Amino acid sequence: MEENSRGKEKVSLNTAQLLVKCLEEEGVKYIFGIPGEENLEVMNAINDSSIKFITTRHEQGAAFMADIYGRLTGKAGVCLATLGPGATNLVTGVADAHSDGAPLVAITGQVGTERMHITSHQFLDLCKMFEPITKRTKMIVRPNTVNEIVRIAFKYAESEKPGACHIDLPVNIAKMPVEECEKPLIKKIPPKELAELDTIEEAAAAIFKAKNPIILAGSSAVRGQASEALTKFATDLKIPVVMTMMSKGIIPCDNPYSIATIGIPQKDYVNKLIEKADMVIAVGYDIVEYAPSKWNPKGDIEIIHIDTRSAHINKLYQTKVEVIGDISDSLLKVARRTSRKDEPKYALDIKEKLEMENESYSKDMSFPMKPQKILADVRTVMGAEDIVVSDVGAHKMWIARHYNCYKPNTCIISNGFATMGIGVPGAVAAKLINPDKKVLAITGDGGFMMNSQEIETAIRIGTPFVTLIFNDSNYGLIKWKQLEQYGKSCYVDFTNPDFVKLAEGMNAKGYRIEKAEDLIPTLEEAFKQTVPVIIDCPVDYGENIRLTERLKEIYASDN
Repeated sequence: MEENSRGKEKVSLNTAQLLVKCLEEEGVKYIFGIPGEENLEVMNAINDSSIKFITTRHEQGAAFMADIYGRLTGKAGVCLATLGPGATNLVTGVADAHSDGAPLVAITGQVGTERMHITSHQFLDLCKMFEPITKRTKMIVRPNTVNEIVRIAFKYAESEKPGACHIDLPVNIAKMPVEECEKPLIKKIPPKELAELDTIEEAAAAIFKAKNPIILAGSSAVRGQASEALTKFATDLKIPVVMTMMSKGIIPCDNPYSIATIGIPQKDYVNKLIEKADMVIAVGYDIVEYAPSKWNPKGDIEIIHIDTRSAHINKLYQTKVEVIGDISDSLLKVARRTSRKDEPKYALDIKEKLEMENESYSKDMSFPMKPQKILADVRTVMGAEDIVVSDVGAHKMWIARHYNCYKPNTCIISNGFATMGIGVPGAVAAKLINPDKKVLAITGDGGFMMNSQEIETAIRIGTPFVTLIFNDSNYGLIKWKQLEQYGKSCYVDFTNPDFVKLAEGMNAKGYRIEKAEDLIPTLEEAFKQTVPVIIDCPVDYGENIRLTERLKEIYASDN
């Protein structure tokens, strides 16, 4: 029972109000979305709650914000849309969260249940639509089930592997009263599960016998907060660490055994390292990040799987031992039972070569700027705990290869679903929950224009992050692939607006880089602003093909 607006009598909660109270019980602080006619009851309930509703300019932006919120906090981000086109606009962001292992709960409005059996305005079977891209999707058809449905959605979304869940609320059900006894269900966090001792001992023995083991660290290790344990494990046992794009920073880049990130389409130094390995210790590795066929094409590398979940089913990912339990605990116990004395000289040589390559670009003042130089300047300005949110495009490959990280979750890359347009809305969420850190969205001009409208959202809610645009007036990654495969490109060129004027027209701040010497001071000035900033930086993507040719030569010379 709740007091009504006059404060004289009590009235029963309706379904929408109980839904929102359940969200409060789950610890929801923000909901990202757009109001619609079929979710008016929910909007009113949110307005009377402790939850802050972030009105976005597109539902895709709302889903991306919830996606990055979930990835950075480990708690389900929540996005909301109305029925029909509002719900379909959520799909890409929900699919991204689901593939990348970010906890998310999407809530949609729906037509009344009395209209579902006939052709109806804006009606889609949303549960069927969201089924392939969520862990669970349910429609609320009885008011007294809302508390169970919400609790289940959050439990599924936040359980390893995290992902997306969906709740569909018909407009007539939202208005119905719930029984007085109904209330939110209590959220309980289950205890950590620990690995069986026999698997720990078997893994330790196998690692002791291996001649050239390497560690392949993945996103589950980041979610499991295993950075400290993995760093100690690698350092004590002198085992080189290769990271997926989504685990950058899991071991600090200045640690001697932190070698490189794997995942760009071309065979790189790090691929050679894996080829020379007789064992891969996969720690929190998810095959969606970088397929086994790309690093174990013959299926002949011995694999130790250390994770909170059992190994994926894949004929090229056949494990010798699976150590299933809390990752940090498993690493600690395995390390206690094994030892290694020899330094991995070949891996350390590769690290040195990559560091020399990075350093060689730090003084390159050519213009348009080379992507390596842009990222060297970015690294100079960003602190160890500041956050880069990468959009998807050619720049993402350069970030993976050249932007070194000291901490996990300081370089956010969508690589399970790899979705263009995530950069700007993702940075909104990152700054919202990290107001004291520098947040930089790095995006191509193509990706920026897909969700640039969310700059207005950032201005309105007071999240002053910086967007750095790699400007080349085409879809650079697709052009790169076309040139590699066909020696020519087509249908990838476009024109851009004046990004400085676009920023100013939105009441943001805009800068254009005219020479390489300007980037560092411009970034430093940008981060002093109290409004969002857009920096237009022309990029020399001739480096794409030059990198392809250089890697071919390097690979051929060592085989």
